[in-house]
Amino acid sequence: MTINKKQVLVSAVAVAGLSTAVALYVTNDGAVSAANEKTVTVGLVGDSDRQLWEYVKKDAQKKYGIDVKLKLFTDYVKPNQALVDGSIDLNSFQTINYFDVQNKHFKNKLVGIGKTYVTPIRIYSDNHKSLKDLPEKATIIVPNDASNEKRALDVLESAGLIKYNHDTKLPTAQDVTENKKHFQIKEVSSDQTAAALKSADAAVVNTNYALDAKLDIDKALFVEPVNKANKGYINIIAARKGTQNKKVYKQVVKAYQTEATKKHMKQLYGSAEIPAWDIKLK
Repeated sequence: MTINKKQVLVSAVAVAGLSTAVALYVTNDGAVSAANEKTVTVGLVGDSDRQLWEYVKKDAQKKYGIDVKLKLFTDYVKPNQALVDGSIDLNSFQTINYFDVQNKHFKNKLVGIGKTYVTPIRIYSDNHKSLKDLPEKATIIVPNDASNEKRALDVLESAGLIKYNHDTKLPTAQDVTENKKHFQIKEVSSDQTAAALKSADAAVVNTNYALDAKLDIDKALFVEPVNKANKGYINIIAARKGTQNKKVYKQVVKAYQTEATKKHMKQLYGSAEIPAWDIKLK
């Protein structure tokens, strides 16, 4: 078969065009993959954490070229499930104690990769100005999830209001052994503790929910001590087991643990939050 020069030229152009298209496809695909490697979705609980992470997000972009996306949750259960499922890459909302409890539930599929802050929880009241003012049979609200309820009972005990059985791994109001003023301890969802103040004498409220509800932390009736005994209440950033050594995740932690973050924390929350990555507990 005879092939003229015109046919050869057209074929060459067609092949060249195809090669270019393939090259562009490969290049673009690689760029997308690279972009995905630099995108990290972090799960948070409450708007107060989001405000701080907005600053961390900017620093991560500026220093490491990482696009941090924030996903907000309204409770303490879903962020770990989302991390296990892979719908988020990291989460930053929980204390070490809570993490340990949850991680057992998820068959140790999670790993802590960096400390963030510690927020002493407090006892608040809309109707009373001191612990001494709490009347006989006063209603006191506590969060009902396992780790936070234990923490609330610890706070009530530290405040001298009750004593409870410490031999119980996951204590509840039913484990209170001494309650001289016969306080009625009512358990509600963590995110409802601040709202429940309207119909109660006092409530133990996690700081993120207290900030979201605009509670005045300086008027709290009692503040949880920050010491070695309470080191389990330091908050952490968590990842899925097997991904904890990813360079991009370590860079997110570095972007968080800076002097700039300390300043932003102070500006946003005053004394409500204490940076914990270099804290010295006594």
